[in-house]
Amino acid sequence: MGDISFSSGRQLDVICLGRLGVDLYAQQVGARLEDVSSFAKYLGGSSANIAFGTARLGLKSAMLTRVGDDHMGRFLTESLRSEGCDTRGIKVDSQRLTAMVLLGIKDRETFPLVFYRENCADMALVEEDVDEAFIASSKSLLITGTHFSTPGVFKASSKALDYAEKHNVKRVLDIDYRPVLWGLTGKADGETRFIASAEVSTHVQKILPRFDLIVGTEEEFQIAGGSEDLLDALRRVREITAATLVVKLGAQGCTVIHGAIPARLEDSEIHRGIRVEVLNVLGAGDAFMSGFLRGWLSGGDDARCCQLANACGALVVSRHACAPAMPSLAELDYLFNSPVPIVRPDLDPVLNRLHRVSVPRRSWNPLFIFAFDHRFQLVESAQQAGADPARIPQLKQLFVQAIEQVERSLAAQGVVADVGLLADERFGQDALNAATGRGWWLARPVELQNSRPLAFEHGRSIGSNLVKWPGEQIIKCLVQFHPDDEPLLRLEQEAQLKGLYDAAQISGHELLLEVIPAKNHASTRPDVLYRAIKRLYNIGIYPDWWKIETQPGSVWRQLDELITARDPYCRGVVLLGLNAPVEALAEGFRQAANSQVCRGFAVGRTIFQQPARAWLAGEIDDAEVVSRVRETFEFLIRSWRDARA
Repeated sequence: MGDISFSSGRQLDVICLGRLGVDLYAQQVGARLEDVSSFAKYLGGSSANIAFGTARLGLKSAMLTRVGDDHMGRFLTESLRSEGCDTRGIKVDSQRLTAMVLLGIKDRETFPLVFYRENCADMALVEEDVDEAFIASSKSLLITGTHFSTPGVFKASSKALDYAEKHNVKRVLDIDYRPVLWGLTGKADGETRFIASAEVSTHVQKILPRFDLIVGTEEEFQIAGGSEDLLDALRRVREITAATLVVKLGAQGCTVIHGAIPARLEDSEIHRGIRVEVLNVLGAGDAFMSGFLRGWLSGGDDARCCQLANACGALVVSRHACAPAMPSLAELDYLFNSPVPIVRPDLDPVLNRLHRVSVPRRSWNPLFIFAFDHRFQLVESAQQAGADPARIPQLKQLFVQAIEQVERSLAAQGVVADVGLLADERFGQDALNAATGRGWWLARPVELQNSRPLAFEHGRSIGSNLVKWPGEQIIKCLVQFHPDDEPLLRLEQEAQLKGLYDAAQISGHELLLEVIPAKNHASTRPDVLYRAIKRLYNIGIYPDWWKIETQPGSVWRQLDELITARDPYCRGVVLLGLNAPVEALAEGFRQAANSQVCRGFAVGRTIFQQPARAWLAGEIDDAEVVSRVRETFEFLIRSWRDARA
């Protein structure tokens, strides 16, 4: 693109300096902000959105800003880090809170927006926060206009530009004009995008010569050029700077101007945008910049840079959030190669699925999961022992202690593995609460135990239950599914599973399907499980996880081939126990030893049945039940590791 050349051997592609805050998005689309009853929490702030978006597109991005020493600051830092963004440049401000924005979606033209940025952390960035070696480690530095709007951040941003010039770091300006952040509107009017201001124009013109690439909307170039006529404004900008200018034209697309400003904008090549139905324009500009930088920093020409930029913007305007709405390269490839135009990306099932599974996700080591989501089995054990079932929640909290001890033991031995649990809401809510937030693999069931056809514990409206779940908890559903079931039964089960799958796509929770073919079925062909899984793929159900019984080695080869071919994004298979003896499970682990898709086990009654009965009967105390559970759990872990040695 143009004659730009980047320094080689740099650790980073782009450092983004500027706003980092929490976006609280109204969940009721079409409501006045006054009438909104709930909000979704996302990472926000223009610079942070770009750092997030470029990282998602495979660039090595970093963030330079401040957050408060608070829960929201930690949320933002963790969100960027999990996306692959370098967070070394984020300073923690102990005196100020993290910035926040309230946003609504009233209609396609009305987006009420309130900035809570009085004395916020990111606007307290100072020169001392800017490290010369950090700036020098990048190919480029991006700064958004807001971080020139007050004396303090002006100095910090200028210091970063000094270091960038010294070390041949290319400088990018996103004009990002928000009148409210320059004090030109009422404090609650974050929605207004343009107010002419000679003072702001003069201020911005001081910094324009310092940049190699300047990106803005028509209104943003009007403020930069100090004229409400776009071409006049662009000519004034060109008098000040030789930078490449990228003018965003909304649904029309964009144009790139390297030299003289043309007599008419149409005389410069217009790179057409992708037509989609708009839900939310907020964040589209940050997505545009993310796509453009992906092309620019990868050596793409104007056409490629604009293709990526326009596509990123188009996908984000069709979605609810800013940063989390940013697409992956897999989504862009699908969009570009679609045989028909995708005007409703939000309704395209493949695109929606890619948006969930092709983005950075937590990677798991071998998984050792203690499954105690059992309900009626433990009630039965309590009744047999003459114990009150109200004691079961306490028992399940003791199981969490056992997992905790096993985790510490594995770490002490240097074993690279992850532990987890499967617990229910009815008796295991306290156990789930105790386990959540530790980084464990966590799942909880939704099925009504022993139901066939499948029914859900909280009725058919599964989505209304999922909204209460922490995001890290995985939906587990056990279904007694046989591919040779009589048609009405099979169709009912498939409809329930499809409804659950669709609900998971919306809620964002991962889904584990535990498939156990009905044992009393007339058809007992050896490939029954293989055909059951294949059937579910055929009807468009792609769970993140499968949970199945141990299989012969020959079946594992079939399953590996099927799952890898049909769903390369599948997280894997975990083995269940069905109260089998430990020796039988150890043999099952050996049969699965060569499987690439089998990631571990999720075993329950084999581990807890006997000690739980003894504890409920008062024969052993808390310490003893923890000890016995841990002993069997660790035996199974050794068996798994021996099989894979």
